[in-house]
Amino acid sequence: QVQLVESGGGLVQPGGSLRLSCAASRFTFSSAAVSWYRQAPGKKRELVAAITSAGDIINYTDSVKGRFTISRDNSKNTVYLQMNSLKPEDTAVYYCNAVSRISSYWGQGTQVTVSS
Repeated sequence: QVQLVESGGGLVQPGGSLRLSCAASRFTFSSAAVSWYRQAPGKKRELVAAITSAGDIINYTDSVKGRFTISRDNSKNTVYLQMNSLKPEDTAVYYCNAVSRISSYWGQGTQVTVSS
């Protein structure tokens, strides 16, 4: 069965940085578009950033533009989200999503908490 596993979340002070990773098993990331979503308590899940199989950035939400960067390493079958200048408003569970021509898959999520 396809598995996506997020890692790299944790507690960080405002202005700090985190690097999230999404690793796939029994699925080839090189053939898929991959996105990062986040969901804060009491709010709907929102799209943060996306990257195509060719490496093109296809979306960033306005609130993170200029601070977050999505990238991929096909040799490691891993997609990353580099998060800089973090704000308390970035606190959420962050999820990885992969979409091929016929299927969509979700990871379990990783908690990011930005607080003093």
